[in-house]
Amino acid sequence: MSWLRMAVLLVAVALNTLLHAVPLLVVALVKAVLPFQPVRRACNRWLPAIAESWIGVNTAMLDRFTGTRFHVTGEADLRTDGHYLVLANHQSWVDIVVLQKVFNRRIPLLRFFLKRQLFWVPVLGLAWWALDFPFMGRYTRSQIARNPELGRRDLEVTRRACEKFREIPVSVMNFVEGTRFTAEKHARQASPYRHLLKPRSGGVAFVLDAMGGGLHAVLDVTIAYPGGLPSMTDLMAGRVPAVHVQVKQRPIPAELLAGNYQEDRAFRARFQQWMNGLWLEKDEDLEQLLGGTPGQVPPAEAP
Repeated sequence: MSWLRMAVLLVAVALNTLLHAVPLLVVALVKAVLPFQPVRRACNRWLPAIAESWIGVNTAMLDRFTGTRFHVTGEADLRTDGHYLVLANHQSWVDIVVLQKVFNRRIPLLRFFLKRQLFWVPVLGLAWWALDFPFMGRYTRSQIARNPELGRRDLEVTRRACEKFREIPVSVMNFVEGTRFTAEKHARQASPYRHLLKPRSGGVAFVLDAMGGGLHAVLDVTIAYPGGLPSMTDLMAGRVPAVHVQVKQRPIPAELLAGNYQEDRAFRARFQQWMNGLWLEKDEDLEQLLGGTPGQVPPAEAP
C-alpha cells in the first residue's frame, strides 16, 4: 500500500511542478528581457510568490498522503519581509522539505547555494536559476590547492548572488556542515559532537561580509528525526512518523560583521568560536529532541 501511495504522490508532485514551472519561467524571461527597474521589482515579487504556491501545494499533498507529524517550536515573531541567515544541521534530503514546510510564507523564500551540476535537473534546474539560486562549483581543498582560481570563482558567484539578495527580502540558507551527516563521516572527522559534523565557518563569514549588513538575524534551526534518519522514499511512503524542529532567532554579533575571515587570524578565531558555540548548543538540543538517546539514532525501518 505504501508503494501505491508513493506512486500517486510522485505523479501529483510532478504535475504540480510542471504547472508552476511554466509561469515561473515566463516571468523570469520577462525579467531578463526587460531589465527596467519597475519590471524587475514586479518580477521579484511574482517569482517567489509562484515558488511559495508550489511549495504550499506540495506540502498539502504530503500532509494528505503521508501522515507525518511535525512538532515545531520557536517559530513565532517571523516576518515575511525579513532578512535572515538560516543555519541548520543536515542529515537527509528530507531536511529541505522540512524547512520548506516550516517556513513557507512565514519568512522570505529560502535561497540555497546549489552544486553546479543541479542546474541540469529537468525543470527544477531552470526554476532554481529563475529564482536566483546561486550555482557553486563546490571544489575540494585539493582542487583549490592545485588551482586557486576555482576558489575565487565560487567566492565571486557568492558575491554576485548577495548583491541581488540585498534588493529583496531574503532568507539565505546554509547547511553549515557542508554535507549530510553519516556515522562514517562523523568518525572520519573525529567530530567532538554526538549528533553533528564539525561546522564550516568560512561560507557563513563570506555571506555576512558580502551582504554588507543586509542580514538582520540568524534563524538557528535544529531538525531531529526520532524514528531514525529518513530517505525521501521513506517520507513519500509514509514511513516517517514524526519530525521535531526547533527554531531559535538570534542576533548577528556586530563584531562579526566587520572583518576579513581569510586573512585576519584573530577574526577567524572569533568567528569559529561563535559557530562552535552554536553547534555545541545545537548538539545538546538534538540530544533532547531525540529523547536523550546517546549517539546517532539508527536508520528508519519499513513497517
